[in-house]
Amino acid sequence: MLEVIFYIAITAEAMTAALAAGRRNMDWFGVCLLACVTALGGGTIRDLFLDHYPLYWVENPYILLLVCGAALVTIAIARVVDKLRWPFLLLDGLGLVVFTIIGCNIAMEVGAHPVIVLVAGMVTGIFGGILRDVLCNDVPLVFRGELYATVSIVTGAIYYFGLMANIQSDVVILVAIAVGFPLRMLAIIYKWEMPKFVYDKDWR
Repeated sequence: MLEVIFYIAITAEAMTAALAAGRRNMDWFGVCLLACVTALGGGTIRDLFLDHYPLYWVENPYILLLVCGAALVTIAIARVVDKLRWPFLLLDGLGLVVFTIIGCNIAMEVGAHPVIVLVAGMVTGIFGGILRDVLCNDVPLVFRGELYATVSIVTGAIYYFGLMANIQSDVVILVAIAVGFPLRMLAIIYKWEMPKFVYDKDWR
């Protein structure tokens, strides 16, 4: 189940990244590169942090073909994809929780500290979007108050501590998704945000 959702989610991430590239008039190489960074960037950074090799897309290069193919298809059907906002938001939210669970699994496999397990899950879930926004010269969404990283941390905590409590892994996965995914959707619908730090006093 996780693997199927993973492939669906990275395809959706690649397509939304392609739209972001199109809004900034990037060429086809830029579209493919931004799609790869968005879809695979979080897992790549996680593996680099954890010294976990080979990188997933290096071991499975067909993933690059899938991501680039999705990006190029988006160029052809951009007007259609642009209208499908909610389906892609749903896939993004589902991808966030699944990427988080996968990231926690990788960290646990290498024997990481519990704190690092949660960080690894969060990095896997959110860093692709951060890299996309940075390359597009935007303030990353996760830094603008919206509950995104928080959802990832909650999902990772449920998953990790559920496993530590010797609950069956399939049950823990379902519970983590059942909490994290609706939480992300509710955050979008009701615009739940983290408190913001606003300081505009000029010292000069």
